[in-house]
Amino acid sequence: MKLWQQVLIGLILGIISGIVLGDKATGLKIFGTIFISLVKMVIVPLIFFALLSGITSMQGQGNLTRVGLKGFVSYILTAIFAVLIGLAAGTIFQPGAGIDLHSMLETSGVNTQVVATATSAPTATEFFLALIPTNPINAMANDHFLQIIIFSIFTGITINIIGKKAEPLKEFISSASQVTFKMIEIIIKLAPLGVFGFIAWVVGTQGLDILKALAKLVFALLAACSVQYIVFGLLILVFARISPIPFYKKILFTQSIAFATSSSKATLSTAMTQLQERMGVSKTNSNFLMPLGVCINMDGTAIYLGICALFFSQAYGIDLTTANYLMLILTCTLGSIGAAGIPSGSIIFMGMVLSSVGLPIEGIGIILGVDRILDMVRTTINITGDSAITLIVDKSEGMLDDKIYNSKKK
Repeated sequence: MKLWQQVLIGLILGIISGIVLGDKATGLKIFGTIFISLVKMVIVPLIFFALLSGITSMQGQGNLTRVGLKGFVSYILTAIFAVLIGLAAGTIFQPGAGIDLHSMLETSGVNTQVVATATSAPTATEFFLALIPTNPINAMANDHFLQIIIFSIFTGITINIIGKKAEPLKEFISSASQVTFKMIEIIIKLAPLGVFGFIAWVVGTQGLDILKALAKLVFALLAACSVQYIVFGLLILVFARISPIPFYKKILFTQSIAFATSSSKATLSTAMTQLQERMGVSKTNSNFLMPLGVCINMDGTAIYLGICALFFSQAYGIDLTTANYLMLILTCTLGSIGAAGIPSGSIIFMGMVLSSVGLPIEGIGIILGVDRILDMVRTTINITGDSAITLIVDKSEGMLDDKIYNSKKK
């Protein structure tokens, strides 16, 4: 039985248990608490080794060429814009309104005063100074994720500068990242139990309002992804100066594979073939930019992280400041990049996003019940964004075959 099917069963059993047991279902929450504790355990090593591995593996692959730079900047900008769309959707639809998870702060041992303090706005000077870790070990011990990211990037760049002498260290980093990925794989297998425990507890104490909130969350994500989908067409129209209609028609098969598999990497080969044969994108650029996009560009995940952050802030009754929103834009963008290629990476990096603005991550297990549906949609948007940016960059380089692009070839 596939994992998402197990999660769905856990969700259904959790709902039934919550309805039958009522307040007594609180005892089942321990399964969810264990799952979240395991997630917390791997967040720091994942961020550190995943970023290091990604940076050190870029050496010698032409990533600083003109085309690579165009693609990289485009991917980052679309990710930022995707986060903004996600935050806007979360603000408009208010998916977390109507439920009260504030009691989780107390039952989980989270100090509400600490949370309130964490959401106070720092000055611009304090913000930038706080990015630099004076003690990296202390940053890791205290979950200062942005400092960990800065230290990881600086370390990775330094390793690349050293070159061949650092090869043994690169091999260690690669092995360490694989270990963390395997740990995540093992932990995620416990997701059905986590979903069961949290859903049973929430339904038992909150009633069926949580299901309405999850339905609103799904609707908000679908609406945000629809907007992002239109944005891709506008980008093609404005920057490539060609009609996006052929793109939308010819990308459907690739999207169907992405939707069915929920994996950008599994869809990569199909996407590259479709771009080259049906849209006229050059083999050189598609072979370089598409793998790069799959590794760093996840617009659907960026939207998801933004919406979920507001979902939990609303459910916990915690108001976010302007500084918190700026922090969310930064961490959701970095989180979407870091989650690329990591199994269930969006769930792991969501912990980083929530913690960065002082939100407890204990409620993550609640949304796992609908995560499979959302993952299918996110992956479709991810691969569509990769393809759109590849098309635009190829056109800007004068290498797009307009005849193939505008043809009715199927």
